[in-house]
Amino acid sequence: MLGLFLLVAGTGHLTVARDAFQAQVPTWLPADPDVVVVASGVVEVLLGLSLLLLWRWRIPLGWVVAGFFVAVFPGNISQFTTGTDSFGLDDDLSRGIRLLFQPLLVLWALWSTGAWRAWRAGRAAARRR
Repeated sequence: MLGLFLLVAGTGHLTVARDAFQAQVPTWLPADPDVVVVASGVVEVLLGLSLLLLWRWRIPLGWVVAGFFVAVFPGNISQFTTGTDSFGLDDDLSRGIRLLFQPLLVLWALWSTGAWRAWRAGRAAARRR
């Protein structure tokens, strides 16, 4: 499911939602917003395909996807602090609620891939030694 979510989101970055994603690129980022959106879209497509096709590598991929969700979080913060309308988020309440969902995406990546469980198991094994 997470792989499909990333594949759809990444495709949106590259096609129909490109302008909306550009509105979320922080103004302080020293890069062309379109380049940032295309690059993040390509990364999302690759991560989505990786999760769907390389299930054997799901645990390290879970950490990479979680890191990606953390890396794009400044865009959501920027949208909130600048009051930028995008994706139907046209007031502070809706933009604030959107901020709360980003940590859930991180948790989804870690939970759905088994990365969190593997990390906890490794810690437990280390304590037994």
